[in-house]
Formats: sequence, structure tokens, C-alpha cells
Amino acid sequence: MKAVLERLYNGIIKENPTFVLMLGMCPTLAVTTSAKNGLGMGLATTAVLVMSNFLISLLRKVIPNGVRVPVYIIIIASFVTIVEMLMHAYLTSLYDNLGIFIPLIVVNCIIFGRAETYASKSNPLLSIFDGIGIGLGFTIGLTIIGIVRELLGSGTIFGIKVTPQSFEPVSIFVMAPGAFFVLAVLCAVQNKLKLKGANRHVKQTGACNGNCGECAFKEGGKE
Repeated sequence: MKAVLERLYNGIIKENPTFVLMLGMCPTLAVTTSAKNGLGMGLATTAVLVMSNFLISLLRKVIPNGVRVPVYIIIIASFVTIVEMLMHAYLTSLYDNLGIFIPLIVVNCIIFGRAETYASKSNPLLSIFDGIGIGLGFTIGLTIIGIVRELLGSGTIFGIKVTPQSFEPVSIFVMAPGAFFVLAVLCAVQNKLKLKGANRHVKQTGACNGNCGECAFKEGGKE
């Protein structure tokens, strides 16, 4: 149970793909014009991540090392196709809104990265929860960005009007520049709250750690 909870915490907080690792930026910036789109893309990615993690972990001992990359891509692409067909059949409006970014889940570096660094080296159960944790972290990140952009750019949240009639929407927030601005502000908040970033919890050895006052490498390469 401790290992399972650690996987969930790791994906949602410690290695959040959006605010900490800064992965999957293409869909993060492109589809988060609304909270609904962000939530939909996050859940679709989570479904693919969980299923591909499970199958890759299950087959990790029989997949030859020399062909592991194409095998991972085939597995991921197969699950993306399933998710895409289901969304086309049952979530037509969301499918139309997300467009090309649904098939592009195949090349999302979050999914391939977890397959290579975790699922291929761990048991199926932990791989499933690793996928759930990372997927939820990605979903939360996209949904928060979508909520902020939709609120400021349209005055709504999940399509529901929440601002007074006097509120004048700032349309730039539902455009490309708004996506960069909102992401930058949210990452700044994450830093202000001192959540561990992608390289803050890694002890630097033989390299610059950004803290000149405590640098162990003085002039000449020695203390």
C-alpha cells in the first residue's frame, strides 16, 4: 500500500508532468482554452498511460531490448486508437474540440517516458498506479490551466457563467499568448509554494547547482 500511495503522490505532486517536469507542453498550451477540454485531454491521456504501462510491464521480460522502442510505440498507438474511436462514438463534441491532439497522444513524451523509465522495469500493479498518478497530475494541471483561461477569457467555468454581467472577458486568455502567460504564472506560484521542481530534489554532483554561495567548485576546480 505504501508503494502504491508513493506512486500516486509522485505523479500528482512530486513529479507533476505539467508544473514540475514541464512535459506534454503541446497539448497543455493548445487545448486548454476551456476547463472541459483540459479535463477531457487529461483523462484520455491517463487512460492510454494506464493501459500502456500495464501491458508494457506485463511484457517487459519478453520484449527484446533491441526493438523495445518500436514495440512501445505500437502498444501506445493501439490504445490511442481505441480511446479515439470511443471518444468519436460517445463524446463527439469533445472529440471535435480536441481534434488532431487525440491521435498525437501517441507521441506524448509523458507516456513514452513512463514506459521507458518505469513500466519496463516494474511490476504491473505498480505500473498501473504510476500511470494513474502521472495521468492525474497531468489532468489536474490541464484542468487548472483550462479553468483560469476560460474564466478570464470567457467568464465561464465548464461552460457555466460565473462572472457578473459587467465583467468584460479578456479574449487574449483563450488565445495562444494567454496559454503561455497562464502557464508561467501557475509555475511561478508552484515555485513560490516551494513545491519540489524537476531538478530541485536531485543532489547535484560535479555540476553547477545554482547556489553560488554554497558552491563546492571554487576557482581551479577545487574547494
